Amino acid sequence: MKKHNFYAGPSIMPQYTNEKVIEAIRDFEGTGLSIMEVSHRSKEFVAVMDSAVAHVKELLEVPAGYSVIFIGGGASLQFAMVPMNMLEKKAAYINTGEWAGKALKEAKIFGEVVEVASSKDRNFNYIPKNYVVPSDADYFHMTTNNTIFGTEWKKDPDIAIPVVADMSSDIFSRPIDVSKYAIIYGGAQKNLAPAGVTFVIIKDSVLGKVTRPIPTMLNYKTHIEKESMFNTPPVLPVFAALKTLEWLKHKGGVGAMHKINLEKAALLYDEIERSKLFKATVPDHEDRSIMNVCFVMADSYTELEKEFAAFAKSKGMIGIEGHRSVGGFRASLYNAMPLESVRALVDCMKEFANKY
Repeated sequence: MKKHNFYAGPSIMPQYTNEKVIEAIRDFEGTGLSIMEVSHRSKEFVAVMDSAVAHVKELLEVPAGYSVIFIGGGASLQFAMVPMNMLEKKAAYINTGEWAGKALKEAKIFGEVVEVASSKDRNFNYIPKNYVVPSDADYFHMTTNNTIFGTEWKKDPDIAIPVVADMSSDIFSRPIDVSKYAIIYGGAQKNLAPAGVTFVIIKDSVLGKVTRPIPTMLNYKTHIEKESMFNTPPVLPVFAALKTLEWLKHKGGVGAMHKINLEKAALLYDEIERSKLFKATVPDHEDRSIMNVCFVMADSYTELEKEFAAFAKSKGMIGIEGHRSVGGFRASLYNAMPLESVRALVDCMKEFANKY
């Protein structure tokens, strides 16, 4: 039976990436060595790193004056690195979910943090509107897609102060205007590569403005100056990232991928709206994530949750259970998720509904 991987991360990878990684594990670039044992200083791997950076810049149309680095630690380390490098007096954060809240908590270690808005009052099922960002804040932090609760910003912000965005789960899924941001970061294990590498896109001019001493490894300038090679980078995930970026370019780039992602999300949301058994957890269509579709059993059918979960699994639907903190269901529709898998899930939902 074909398996359809809806896990939220680590998540589905393009088959192209998987195959190229397997080849490189056996023999990387004709070196006779595995990608897992080659020196990160070798000309073959330096070319991989350089190409990965170039692909990010090309696919996102990164303007001049920005650097792209690949480092370890996941987005969770960035929760501390951002304020360590950026927060001098105070920062502004918007709290739209679990990861946004964790980022805010870390920032408080380094200085004053203003929570400009929060959607916690309704279990994070909407994106706050009409909030005011202090003009004297050093930066404004946002989490563009909220994997646990299924909300997503669909437009770039228009804010006067530097904007920092955690785009772990929707990077490369839609066009963005990088010039609207001071820093964009994210863990790779959603839309880019296996866990183990973190991408950071940084506007060079925003650095060097804090007075605190910054440990060498936690200073963005270190990694920019050493071109992501200050210490041994996560070689295998960087290689996988390059292959995913190549695949994305071959597919037509971010704009083409966005069109497909909208189609996938619409297909699933339409079935949720049509069905009497299911309901979306995010009521406002404008706030609904196209990456993580979250839904529950309708009020009259809540007792069927475990039965549907088992039924879906029997049909090859893997990883659709909601996050342990919220329950229900979550179908992650990242770039590598084929349309046929979304159709298979919709057919599964229809078949289950016909029993009732």
